[in-house]
Amino acid sequence: MALGVYLTFRILNFPDLTVDGSFTTGGALAATMIAAGYHPLLSTVAAMLLGGMAGLITGILHTKGKINALLAGILSMIALYSINLRIMGKANVPLLGEETLFSQITDLFKGSFAEKAGIIITMAVFVLIIKWIVDWFMHTEIGLAIRATGDNERMIRSFSTNTDNTKIIGLSLSNGLVALSGALMAQYQGFSDVNMGIGMIIIGLASVIIGEALFGHSSIFRATLAVIGGAIVYRIIIAIALRIEWLEASDMKLITALIVVIALIWPKLWASWKEKRTRAALQQQITQEDKAVRGDHHA
Repeated sequence: MALGVYLTFRILNFPDLTVDGSFTTGGALAATMIAAGYHPLLSTVAAMLLGGMAGLITGILHTKGKINALLAGILSMIALYSINLRIMGKANVPLLGEETLFSQITDLFKGSFAEKAGIIITMAVFVLIIKWIVDWFMHTEIGLAIRATGDNERMIRSFSTNTDNTKIIGLSLSNGLVALSGALMAQYQGFSDVNMGIGMIIIGLASVIIGEALFGHSSIFRATLAVIGGAIVYRIIIAIALRIEWLEASDMKLITALIVVIALIWPKLWASWKEKRTRAALQQQITQEDKAVRGDHHA
């Protein structure tokens, strides 16, 4: 999910709020198909494709309909709420007793030395594969055009690149990844809920900002790795925060907002402090040299 938000927020420079809806769409379709008897892998792939279509519609609304990027995302998000209810037929779909990807992974590692860590190992490998695919795609001709669209749309358009298409492709890929995340989340927690996507854009932004602040983003490889690291650090911070006695699980959104604010402000404060420290050291050096020169003149 964080990689999807990174693609729109950093690469395309597009404030896409479709994420809150497409995350639920992924969970809703995957849970509904699994409950209907479809294979979990097929359900997950179908959820990813439907999320990509949601991004496609947001892209068309923005590029062809000339609707503001923020408003196009909001419109898609609102529409997806009703669509998700239509998909599920009710507010939530339980997966208790149903076979999911996670139950299959657990069965696969059952009895082995990695029985307890099977899901963690599998998900770590899966995330690295997704990261490798994103890194590879961003270095293809289309990927470079998407990156250039986010950096300088007017310039890349002067090279006869259709920036409308690059935006639509970027948004489709982003929301496809977000829906994939929603499908996996629904299978992991054992149910899909129509409100499970609320605030996901903030969580994604928090992962991106924390990752960039801690690990840097000088290249695509490093940036995507930083986003994954940021998502892990974010979850660790949330887990630690919820251990504080006077904080409750319902405070998670507030904690997330505060983490984003701190992650946004801290790098600027740190850079300002370093600049002041450098200036003070330089001023002290000049003063010492001036005193030394005066001493020589008096001698």
